Amino acid sequence: MPNLMVIIGSTRPGRAGLPIGQWFADFAGKHSGFDVQVADLAEIDLPLLADPHHPRLKKYVHQHTWDWSAKVESADAFVIVTPEYNYGYPAAVKNALDHLSQEWAYAPVGFVSYGGIAAGTRAVQQLKQVVTTLRMLPVFESVNIPFHAPQIADGVFTPSTATEDAATAMLDELVKVEAGVHGLRAGVRA
Repeated sequence: MPNLMVIIGSTRPGRAGLPIGQWFADFAGKHSGFDVQVADLAEIDLPLLADPHHPRLKKYVHQHTWDWSAKVESADAFVIVTPEYNYGYPAAVKNALDHLSQEWAYAPVGFVSYGGIAAGTRAVQQLKQVVTTLRMLPVFESVNIPFHAPQIADGVFTPSTATEDAATAMLDELVKVEAGVHGLRAGVRA
């Protein structure tokens, strides 16, 4: 089965991204379209662009970058779980994307976003500009969670039926797109 990496983008203490990301990873695992792994950017803790060479050269000097590169290369598709901060996405997400270049190419990507009334959708619109520059393929379907805080209790996110339906639709689309681009993605791996 293809490998789906769920990237938890928020690194703030007490973040909603952790329970939302854990819920989505569990949900994706039950979907049966992917083997699922989680990349929690708070745990990975990448420094801010510490390698001296442009990522497209893949001449990394730090082990943390080589480790991140290997993780990303092992995935066939991605889902980025992101909040919306001031109409944008967290710096940790941008840093994780910018650490690498060719490792992202031809991978389908979906988004689980959360926030207030806009449900993180403005952050996703900005992220789509970034991921397409990395030659990733954002899928149309997404999971957008407005006013998420009441759905989290004791560190557990409880989704609505609409949220689960959106997650199923996005995972179904990721499966289709991954199958279509699998050969392209395989061609860029080390």
